[in-house]
Order: sequence, then structure tokens, then C-alpha cells
Amino acid sequence: MSNELICPLCGNPLIKDGNSFKCLKNHCFDISGSGYVNLITKGGKKGHGDDKLMVRARRDFLSKGYYSHLKDAVTNEVLKITESDGAFLDSGCGEGYYTSGFYAAFKEKGGSEMYGIDVSKEALKLASKACPNVHFAAASAYRLPFNDSSFDIITSLFAPLASEEFYRVLKIGGFFVTVIPLENHLFGLKKAVYDTPYRNKPESTQLKGFELINGAEVKKEITVRGTEDIKNLFMMTPYYYKTSAADQSKLDKLTELVTETEFLVLTYKKV
Repeated sequence: MSNELICPLCGNPLIKDGNSFKCLKNHCFDISGSGYVNLITKGGKKGHGDDKLMVRARRDFLSKGYYSHLKDAVTNEVLKITESDGAFLDSGCGEGYYTSGFYAAFKEKGGSEMYGIDVSKEALKLASKACPNVHFAAASAYRLPFNDSSFDIITSLFAPLASEEFYRVLKIGGFFVTVIPLENHLFGLKKAVYDTPYRNKPESTQLKGFELINGAEVKKEITVRGTEDIKNLFMMTPYYYKTSAADQSKLDKLTELVTETEFLVLTYKKV
């Protein structure tokens, strides 16, 4: 890694020293066996990190290609906005499914350094293996371990929207890309679980300090085959935390699920 990383305790640059990163004040952060550096300090973590079960459920589902249409759409947006020698951050990178596509597009256009952060160490273990040329760190999106104006592009998919921090570490004229669900997203899944399923409420696309320059709808009906894949999809959603065991058990009887996927890919420019 380069010294674009900064110490979360004092803000000084972090320099690699053997299997650790150290700053001028000798704060030390170890590099894991998987290759990521842990920069989460006591009191510096906001929000839960996905556990091993959830991370593997998401990896197993995404690896089947069910969301490849979304990966392709967001990767195409990255291709449009990448310029040579740029710096890129994937915030809330998870196990690296989307990161891998972003990295390929980024390098194709001559981008230089790419970083990924997540609070889940279980996710970062997989991300480090999936994308060995990306620099990964365990860190919170609400306390990014980077200096002001460090990046040309930030992506954040299905992760906390730390817009103030994104604004801080983006360069003027830099881009932020995110995804929000549309009204009917996963309505077929909801119908399978809930007696009274509901559609998603429209989300605001306004973001302080940013100009929305593009919004692209990505819609596709998918057929999820096998009880395991269906349950893995459900575990990827926020509904998993809020649904009773009785409702969740309805999925045990399903061997095929047809559901809508509807996303809005949003590209913003820092102004």
C-alpha cells in the first residue's frame, strides 16, 4: 500500500513496516494473514459488521450470477468516469463481488490506486482473495482513514451512506456512485415471506454537496433456483433482521422463486 492511508488515532501517514503499518507516533496496525490492515480502533466502529454466515450467504448467491446485470451496469458507470492516474475507493466493499468488476474497469482506463474498506473482517478475508491488487482496510465509512481530497471516485453499494465523509475525501469534481432499490425490488421475495407484502417507498436522490449527473434504471426478473439460493438472497436483505422465525421458515418449502430486481444507479459529482 501507499501512504494514502492515515492513522485513525493521530492522522499521520501510515507506512508499511513488515507485517504492520506504523505512523510517526508509533501507532501500530497489523496486516492480517489475508492481506488487509485493521484500522478499527476502540470506539471507532459504527454499525455492525456482517458475520461469517451472512458474508458467505452473499458470496454464494452473487457467485451464481443472479445480480450480474447490476454489476455490469455499475461497472459501466465506472468506465465512463474513470480517467488515467485516478484513485478509487469502494466503501462497504463486502466480499469484493462488485469491487472486482470496478477494478477491471478502473485499470482498463488507466486508474492507479484502488482501496476497499468494510467493518466486517469476515468480508475482507474474502475480498482480499478475490481482488489481490486492491488495498483493503477494516475501517468505518463514518471515519475513513484517508486525507481530504484523496479520491477521484467513490462507490458505495448496499452500505452506509456516509455522505459527509465521502464529500471530505473526494476531490473537487470527483464522482460518487451508489445504488438504491426501486419500488418493486424483490417484491416476489416479499410475497413469499409476508402475508401483507409492501413495496419500497421512493428515496430522495438529493445529496448535499453533490450534483446528480446520471440516474440509470436497471430492471430484471430473476428466477432463483434451490432453497439454499433463495435463503441466501433473503439473508442479504435488511428484512432478514426484522422477520420472525415463523415467516422465515416459509422459505424452507420453496425450491424456486421468481422475483423482480429493480435498481437505480446514481452517479454524482462533487461540486
